[in-house]
Amino acid sequence: MAARQLHLGAFMRPTTIHTGAWRYPGAFPDANFNFAHLKRFAQTLERGKFDAFFMADHLALLNMPMEALKRSHTVTSFDPLTLLPALAAVTERIGLIATASTTFNDPYHIARKFASLDHLSGGRAGWNIVTTSNPDAALNFGQTEQMEHGERYRRGREFFDVVTGLWDSWADDAFTRDVESGLFFDPAKLHVLDHKGEFFQVRGPLNVARPVQGWPVIVQAGASEAGRQLAAETAEVIFAATPTLEDGRSFYRDVKTRMAALGRDPSHLKILPGCFVVIGETEEDARARRAKLDSLVYYESGVASLSIALGHDASGFDPDGPLPEIPPSNASKSSRERVIALAEREKLTVRQLAQRLGGYPGSAMVGTAESIADQMQQWLEAEACDGFNIMFSHVPDGLDDFVEKVVPALQRRGIFRREYEGTTLRENLGLPRPANRFFPA
Repeated sequence: MAARQLHLGAFMRPTTIHTGAWRYPGAFPDANFNFAHLKRFAQTLERGKFDAFFMADHLALLNMPMEALKRSHTVTSFDPLTLLPALAAVTERIGLIATASTTFNDPYHIARKFASLDHLSGGRAGWNIVTTSNPDAALNFGQTEQMEHGERYRRGREFFDVVTGLWDSWADDAFTRDVESGLFFDPAKLHVLDHKGEFFQVRGPLNVARPVQGWPVIVQAGASEAGRQLAAETAEVIFAATPTLEDGRSFYRDVKTRMAALGRDPSHLKILPGCFVVIGETEEDARARRAKLDSLVYYESGVASLSIALGHDASGFDPDGPLPEIPPSNASKSSRERVIALAEREKLTVRQLAQRLGGYPGSAMVGTAESIADQMQQWLEAEACDGFNIMFSHVPDGLDDFVEKVVPALQRRGIFRREYEGTTLRENLGLPRPANRFFPA
């Protein structure tokens, strides 16, 4: 029996997540806003047979004090749905996944853009559905305050229904393009959605043919109760945040069980926890690299990141005391819970917690290429994941090291591809093409 196969996404923001990464020796400080660099990264990932290049997105500057903000390399980056079509033109197989908010967009707009990306890339698009927790984003879209958490998720669920309905506007064979008769499409194979719901009224149809993949791959993140349920109902890939193997196994079982209860095949969902990777020639070298990276984070940046994660201003906390009681807020609930659990688990002071948050606080694999491959195999075989969404320590060297050292180690174990299985993101992930709800085969 063949071993289960690992899937790998690359978490690109559009480059790295660690606050100090742009300052690391040899790193490209301008990588977030330099297309030549981003092209190189995407092509390197494709050479490493990664499933997807995933670009996270923000609709506002991070809501942190200027003392911290001025040190952030994420203040400028390309719009994902402008960048990814450009990367589609210089790659052939790697999937292209973009974040797009259901709170600050309209369904028709998103349906049209992702359908276009899927056609331009030959079937490699994926949509990461987020509801957006940053309250400053609301200020950029004519709102004075952020929508309440539960309302955001109800809107997100309806948004998904509208977008996927619009993608099904046309039968796959609707466009006859018969030159002799002058018939460009068959009207019987066009569906007008005419959606009327709690949040949206959308007539349709979409003025883009049905995507190559039927639908672009549906991606989600979030570990709250509402997020897990939405993922079980709609997601095909989850970018999870599970810091330990046991957390991963628990999350994996929970979401896949929910899917089965809803009548969905659990194999039609790939769970990819975020994994921050630091590769060294020896274990000691890897730990030294992580320590160097973390040392590049200023306290001002760390405490600002801590405030964002908690949804509460942490600047007045005693830096050398324990984390005080944190009241709930309208920000991300799963993020807040993870940080509180981390502080309790490792008995961290506010200063230590801020240092970790300012770098990267989540699941990390720090070691040699072989030891990292060992850990990934352990997670896969323990059914704690279907693969990982890799966060590189810095670029280009951290990315290059992973492709040149860790990927071959995974391939030698027989748990990672040597060639792509197909030409579309769905084929490479082993996901079925959705049936058209209005035009069944």
